[in-house]
Amino acid sequence: MPHTLSDFVKAYDVRGLVPEQLDVDVAWALGAAFAEVVITREKGTGCVIGHDMRASSPELSRAFGRGVASRGIDVTHIGLASTDGLYFASGHLDLAGAMFTASHNPAAYNGIKLCRPGARPVGQDSGLADVRDLAQELLDGTAEQRHEAEGATTQRDVLADYAGFLRGLVDLSGIRPLKVVVDAGNGMGGFTVPAVLGTEAGLPALPLTIEPLYFELDGTFPNHEANPLEPENLRDLQAAVVKHGADLGLAFDGDADRCFVVDERGEPVSPSAITALIATREVAREVAAGTPAADVSIVHNVITSAQVPEVISDLGAKAVRTRVGHSFIKGEMARSNAVFGGEHSAHYYFRDFWFADTGMLAAMHVLAALGEQSAPLSDVMGDFTAYEASGEINSTVADAAASTEKVREWAKDKDVEVDELDGLTLTHHGDGEGDPMWWLNLRASNTEPLLRLNVEAADADTMAAIRDDVLSIVRGD
Repeated sequence: MPHTLSDFVKAYDVRGLVPEQLDVDVAWALGAAFAEVVITREKGTGCVIGHDMRASSPELSRAFGRGVASRGIDVTHIGLASTDGLYFASGHLDLAGAMFTASHNPAAYNGIKLCRPGARPVGQDSGLADVRDLAQELLDGTAEQRHEAEGATTQRDVLADYAGFLRGLVDLSGIRPLKVVVDAGNGMGGFTVPAVLGTEAGLPALPLTIEPLYFELDGTFPNHEANPLEPENLRDLQAAVVKHGADLGLAFDGDADRCFVVDERGEPVSPSAITALIATREVAREVAAGTPAADVSIVHNVITSAQVPEVISDLGAKAVRTRVGHSFIKGEMARSNAVFGGEHSAHYYFRDFWFADTGMLAAMHVLAALGEQSAPLSDVMGDFTAYEASGEINSTVADAAASTEKVREWAKDKDVEVDELDGLTLTHHGDGEGDPMWWLNLRASNTEPLLRLNVEAADADTMAAIRDDVLSIVRGD
């Protein structure tokens, strides 16, 4: 059966069923196309390739590497890696990169995340569509045949360098002793946590007692899906934190580029609150180094809590708002030279990490913030959780534009500020006295017939009322 790449080469990456959609032939074609479209055109010197723990990942990554090498480009395989480990290799070695992972998707899937040298993103509008089209022509036999001298293929272990680099960004050596439960979900956190927070990479021991949950690398995810965004996938971690009397819990997704946090009570901490916490630390670090706060920028997307820009503004720094999605965050961070960026999906981006996202570095900031003082994490995070949020709620709709327009009509008499940076954002500022603040964002999915709703308000009753009104309109109840 012929492969139709447009079915699974998405806006930001490749994500498909193995082998029905993504097999060795497709991987080879995508590698050859990536070499031609991105690496050769930009005069790159090579490509670094990593893969996660899925059974299909080694074979697919090798096929991709053969495709790259067939275009005369040198290939460096780093083997098992987290996605941020691949980004480290891309930045450290100044090479284009490919990471074979389907992140938190079920075991039947695999995928590829591509980047330019320095971990710069490759998305639909920055080369991925051209890679897809050329790969399709190669598979169909309609592309011009090229015969290059084969690029060299080498192996390189970067885990110790990655761990040492992160240790150099956040110093945990002097914090108070902490007990930490880590749920790796049988994903790549089980590979990176012992190296970065432990001693397996030959680094000095830290004052951390790690209680591991599901560190065995297993792409079938026998315990739960490696997607901490879903509440049921946090339950084992929450129970373990309480059972062990731990100071906090950390949960990583399948490729360990996202990190979720649970406090000492077993309660999840909002990723927006983590964004505000890390923003506070990064602004303070910049100011201590002599940069005026007014010259420090922090990027956040349209669905982070309203408290995020409030905290940034109170620090005297600049809050820069952008669309949801890693390519938008990374692009805006590069444009504004932002020191940090956060998304409510628990992706955290750092200028010192080539503007790329890394769950491990975010976790280290949380550990440092907690370990540098004596209060429990719930108290530390209390300063960053002023509002009530709905979380993201998906609704299947026949006509996303029509449903959105109905919500716009509903809001016409509600004294709202209208923003269309990413979907429809309506903000009611209120007066703080009997007229609570609230905002909502309604965004259409790029790939499914869904509308995604996020609501936040000054109190739970207002949030619930706005949420229920809008859902009733969207769903036609």
